[in-house]
Amino acid sequence: MNLFLLVISYLKARPLNTLLNIFLLSLGIAVITILLVFSNQMKEKISDNTKGIDLVVGAKGSPLQLILCNIFHIDYPTGNIKLIDADRLAKHRLVKNAIPLALGDSYQNFRIIGTNRAYAELYNAELTAGVWWAADLEVVLGANTAQLLQLKVGDTFSSAHGLSKEGHAHDENPFVVMGILKRTTGPLDNLILTNVSSIWKVHDAHVEDSSNVADTLSSHSVLVPTAMAQDSTLEITSLLIKYRNPIAAIQLPRYINGQTNMQAASPAFEAARLFSILGVGVELMTGFAYVLIFISAISIFIALYNSLKERQYDLAIMRSMGASRTKLFVITQLEGITLTLAGSMFGLALGHGVLFLFTTILEESQRTGINAWAFYKEEAFLLLGSLFLGILCSLIPAIQAYRTDIHKVLAGN
Repeated sequence: MNLFLLVISYLKARPLNTLLNIFLLSLGIAVITILLVFSNQMKEKISDNTKGIDLVVGAKGSPLQLILCNIFHIDYPTGNIKLIDADRLAKHRLVKNAIPLALGDSYQNFRIIGTNRAYAELYNAELTAGVWWAADLEVVLGANTAQLLQLKVGDTFSSAHGLSKEGHAHDENPFVVMGILKRTTGPLDNLILTNVSSIWKVHDAHVEDSSNVADTLSSHSVLVPTAMAQDSTLEITSLLIKYRNPIAAIQLPRYINGQTNMQAASPAFEAARLFSILGVGVELMTGFAYVLIFISAISIFIALYNSLKERQYDLAIMRSMGASRTKLFVITQLEGITLTLAGSMFGLALGHGVLFLFTTILEESQRTGINAWAFYKEEAFLLLGSLFLGILCSLIPAIQAYRTDIHKVLAGN
C-alpha cells in the first residue's frame, strides 16, 4: 500500500477544503517571504551604499533627509552649501577624502549628479560603453537609466529643474551621453553623472570650462578644480566624507554642527533610525501574516478532525486487513504534513512571484534593484516550520486514528 498515494486520494476527495487550507497558509507564507526578501535586500543595499562614506555634510535641516537625498537619492536636498566652506572642510586634518555632490536637475525623473570620478570609484563602477566625461555637459549614464530611457552613447537631452518631468527645461544647454556604466546594483544604476561645473553651467553660474583649467591650480578649488577657490557665489549640495582616523568620528561631526553653518549626518546612525521607523510597518505586516497562518492551522486541524470521523469505517477496514495502528497514525500525520508543505511551497513561490511582478511592471520599482529570485536561509526555516505545523495540526486526529476500535466501529455499521 502506497501511503502517499492514499493521502493524495483523501485530499482529492475534499478539493474545496484542501484548496482553502493551502490558500490560507500560502497567503501568510507569501507575506512573510515578501517582507523577508525585501528587508534583507534593503539592509544589504544600505550597507553597500554607505560603504566608504563615514559622514554626509550638507545644509542644515533633517539629518535623515540629508542621508536619503545624498546617498540613496530618494528625497529632496536640504539646501546648498558654499563651495568655499566645503573646500575649507575638505582640507581639515581629520578628513581623508571628500567627494562633492551637486544636485538640482533631472531628466525624466532620473537625477543628474554633478560630482567627480571618485564618486564612481566609490562603488567600483566600470564603463560598459563609451568613455568618461571630459568636459562640461558630458554625462555617463547608470545601467537602469540607459535601459529605461533608451539612451545610447552620442545621444543628447535637456535637463529639467527639480525631480519632475514638468520642471523648467534647460534647452539652451543640452547634455551629451559619453558613456554607460555596467550594472552595480547600487545607486549609480539610476543616476546620470557629470562634473559639478556642468550643473552650474545650466544654471548660468560663471565658471571656466573643464577642458581649459588654468595652470595656477593653487588658486582653484580643491573639490572642483575648474572653479576659483575664493568664489563665494558657487554652491554644491553636499560632501561625502571619509574619516582619516577613528578620532574624527567624535570630533568632526561636533565641529561641523557646532562651528559651521553646515550639518553633518552619519549614514550608519540615520540608516538605523530609518529601519526603526520601517520596522513598525514590517512588524504589523508580519503579525498579520502569523494571524493568517494561525487561522490556517485551525482550519487544517478542523478539516482533519472532521475527515477522521467520516473515515472511521475505512480505517477499521484497513485495520481488519492487517494495517497496524502505527500505519493509521502515520497516514493522518502525512495528510497534515502534505497540506502544510504544499501551502508553504506555494506561498514561497507566490511571494517571489509577486515581488517579480512588482519589480518588473512598475518603473519606479525597477529602480530599487530588488532581486525577486534571491533566496535566503530563513525560507528553509519556513519549510521546516510548516513541517512542524503539519505534525502539530494532525497530532490529535492521528492519535484518534491510532485508537480506532475495530469492533466498535464495524458493529456500529
